[in-house]
Amino acid sequence: MERASKEIHNQKQFDLYAELGPVRLGPYTSYIWRTDPKHLQFLLSRYLFVSKMLAGKSEALEVGCGDALGTPIVLQTVKKVYALDFEPIVIDAARHCIDPTLNCEFVVQDITEAPFAKKVDAVYSLDCIEHIPPEKSERYFANVAASINNDGIAIIGTPNITANAYASEGSRTCHVNLQSHETLRAALAAHFKNVFIYSMNDGLVHTGFYPMAHYLLGVGVGKKI
Repeated sequence: MERASKEIHNQKQFDLYAELGPVRLGPYTSYIWRTDPKHLQFLLSRYLFVSKMLAGKSEALEVGCGDALGTPIVLQTVKKVYALDFEPIVIDAARHCIDPTLNCEFVVQDITEAPFAKKVDAVYSLDCIEHIPPEKSERYFANVAASINNDGIAIIGTPNITANAYASEGSRTCHVNLQSHETLRAALAAHFKNVFIYSMNDGLVHTGFYPMAHYLLGVGVGKKI
């Protein structure tokens, strides 16, 4: 016999849990939860920024989606998301973890090899560029821009190179293409008429002194044709 919640307003939470079971986490998210759970707050805050910036868009492309931890946040304001990653096993995990009722289509693709198959209203890419070899960096930015409609928007999020002194050994090993606010601005300015750079520390996005920001968010608007 099922037990009822003492507080009536909580019952719907127990009912949904009984119906659908616990939420599944993918390999990347599970690792973070087990080793550094506070980092999930930082990651989710980045997705919240994207969600706010892209509110009302019909279609967006996420480049480097991983196991799609924050994709549902973007889907609260964007009608459809194409979630792309070059790692087949993480895309397979994401497909099994995400709510199947969400309007999300997963794609295995390396963005440095070619643009996305169709043009979308916006592209966002969080914690991706720093993993791409420097010699492929320009192809990354060019193909991101080529995947966007002429009046679209791009959002690129990446750790600040000035924060590398405080990074873990693991981060230093895999972050092979760190950006500064100058290099991120220049890379976006090659493809967009307007570029805005935001600072981020922990979960707070702001316009403070760039060298003291742990994370950078670059926004490109108005594609150069």
